[in-house]
Amino acid sequence: MPTLSQRITRALDRRSRRGVALGPHELTVHKDLRIPMDDGVELLGDLYAPDGADPTLPTILIRGPYGRSGPLGGMARVLAYEGFPVLFVSSRGTWGSQGVFTPQVDEQRDGIATVRWVRSQPWFTGHLAMTGESYMGYTQWAIAGRMQREHPDEAPEAYIMQITMPDFGAITWDNGAFSLRNALGWTRMMVRMRQGGAALLGMLLPDPKLAKAFDVLPLSAGDAAASGETVHWYQDWVRHEKLTDEYWTQQSHTESVADVTAPVLMVTGWYDIFLPWQLRNYARLAAAGNPPRITIGPWGHVSPGRAVPAHRDTLAFLRETFLGRAWDRPAPVRAFQTGAEEWHDLASWPPAGSAPTEWFLHEHGALSTDTAASGSTSYTYDPVHPTPAVGGPSLEPKTLPTDNAAHETRDDVVAFRSEELAAPLDVAGEPVARIRVRSSAPSFDVFVRITDVHPDGRVMTVCDGIRRIGSVGTAATDPAPDADGSREVEVALWPTFHRFLPGHRVGIQISSGAHPRYARNPGTGEAAFDAATTVVADQVLAHGPDGCRIALPVWSR
Repeated sequence: MPTLSQRITRALDRRSRRGVALGPHELTVHKDLRIPMDDGVELLGDLYAPDGADPTLPTILIRGPYGRSGPLGGMARVLAYEGFPVLFVSSRGTWGSQGVFTPQVDEQRDGIATVRWVRSQPWFTGHLAMTGESYMGYTQWAIAGRMQREHPDEAPEAYIMQITMPDFGAITWDNGAFSLRNALGWTRMMVRMRQGGAALLGMLLPDPKLAKAFDVLPLSAGDAAASGETVHWYQDWVRHEKLTDEYWTQQSHTESVADVTAPVLMVTGWYDIFLPWQLRNYARLAAAGNPPRITIGPWGHVSPGRAVPAHRDTLAFLRETFLGRAWDRPAPVRAFQTGAEEWHDLASWPPAGSAPTEWFLHEHGALSTDTAASGSTSYTYDPVHPTPAVGGPSLEPKTLPTDNAAHETRDDVVAFRSEELAAPLDVAGEPVARIRVRSSAPSFDVFVRITDVHPDGRVMTVCDGIRRIGSVGTAATDPAPDADGSREVEVALWPTFHRFLPGHRVGIQISSGAHPRYARNPGTGEAAFDAATTVVADQVLAHGPDGCRIALPVWSR
């Protein structure tokens, strides 16, 4: 008979994981297990031990900085209810674990030490898998390639990577643009978690201090404006614009992705903050001969709709990998096609038959596959009144496609439209824009968005991307200007799987920012850490055969 505490916890898990069918096992929780690291620091972990569990099931390890109990602990409990012993360990310097929390930097050495400790425990079942989403996925990447390369007998035997990536520097400085909303918002959240009490409860309410901090220059003053204190990792993030700096390379595990030979399950969404990098790492594993199972749904980073399919896939994957039970999934890739609003089972991503087709941006807002005539389109960007972000992937709940109709009436946004489509147009893959642009400012951003223009006037986001030019972090890779000062700026957009329906139009939107999703570009080319003055940028887009164009990965089934 379950205790009152067990019944309450199960009821709360059923509510927070709405729709997830909880398994039959009751749990015994062994709290605050002390796990020694190589330097003498001890981390704390909670072991969720299922009563009467099958000893042939693998032990599951989760590592992260957000706490081990409450709603977040639900990701451990829902697996433990199914009979899997689950150890949830708090990162160094968080939730009672000793040491100083420096995001990402210590996760490899601490992760390896934790895996070795788990394998030495009397409750270890003999097989080990890791799971987790977001930062808890990063902690898996931190050890996966290195352990399989150097210590294959000790490495985990399976990984479940949800909405994550192995290199947080690449999203922090996304093609040279600082991801302000995520970086400063996450920092504010972590400070509140450390403060606890009223600060923690305040996370449930609107945050006017954070909203004001988004507008502070220089960027290095944002943490103090948002949280009242200087936060060492945020200062480091702003200071290190170059992803080639050792600060970033020491915590990047992209190069070791191909070394992972254990089975991998990935779950992500078209509107997740890590999507491009997760799909690129899927491709790296596939090219190395270890294609993951992957599910890509119509979800953002915190979409509740992901919980049920993610749990279902996790159980099927673990039972297939460790118990040899056949998974009734017909193909390795399961992807939701927006626009058509239907799921597809695919052999790979992108699907066979997807090939780039160039669409040219014409004067006066036209868009077609016909080569553009010469001409230009101009607009002005003023960092004092930055072009605002309209939707887009973030850590916030509202990340689904947004109507851009009002946004495109701004003077600092230009839009292009195709004719009405006579037949469906399927796009599957990573679009690439080549924008030929001349700017009056030493540094500027190119923000490109694809939209689906509906017959009723709605202009709905499909995907977008950004590229900064003339900054400290991009100087080594900036395209050279031609005789009149124009540069061809290549912008990789978010991957997409979308159907434009008959009667709809393909839309392309060009601007020079999306604040505060990306920090405004002051335009001076100074280091972001110190830049406080701004300059207005007059932007000129060139048309013609070598002018502005976008390669859409058109899928022909």
